[in-house]
Amino acid sequence: SVTFLALLIAVPLGLFCAIFLSEIAPGWAESLLRPVIELLAGIPSIVYGMFGLIIIVRVIKVSIGLPTGESVLAGGIVLALMILPIIISISEDSIKAVPRAYKEGSLALGATHWQTIRNVIIPSASSGILASVILSMGRAIGETMAVVLVLGNVEMIPRSIFNPAEALTSVILLEMGETPVGGTHYQALFAIGILLFVIVMLLNTASIFIRRRMR
Repeated sequence: SVTFLALLIAVPLGLFCAIFLSEIAPGWAESLLRPVIELLAGIPSIVYGMFGLIIIVRVIKVSIGLPTGESVLAGGIVLALMILPIIISISEDSIKAVPRAYKEGSLALGATHWQTIRNVIIPSASSGILASVILSMGRAIGETMAVVLVLGNVEMIPRSIFNPAEALTSVILLEMGETPVGGTHYQALFAIGILLFVIVMLLNTASIFIRRRMR
């Protein structure tokens, strides 16, 4: 639920930013925003987690009036910030890879710039955009430190995005050190790790396959 919430936030925002940078932004705006995006991509996950704990959790707690701001919503927002640079970078490259003749042909037929973006450029770049979503999903699923700090780490199925929860990666991090080696609990934690590894590997493989087909 945290991963899908993060995608729900990051995909529209990331796609808008990619379109803005590649098709709309003047040179000065692009030169200003690009270093910010690169900076976001290089920030360690623990820093995102601390930012979420200090800022996002408190804002959610105060604005909504919850006993604690640690929740699925906080985790989703933090993960969305983390995967946003991936979506923006790959989507922008895909949009720029669309042949210029497509855009010029659409404009020559009388379409507006926005109609060209919506009906020509985005469909032509859809494979790369999909690859960015899949790759960012793999990043979000495998993330640990950031979500540990803001998710609440409560062993329960959340009824809403305002409830605390616990991610699979958090379970491994928090319980592995206290689990007897060789026991059933120990094996269950390893099974969770293998499951996460397989999911992320499949997502990354799918992303690579889609990007190669795009080329």
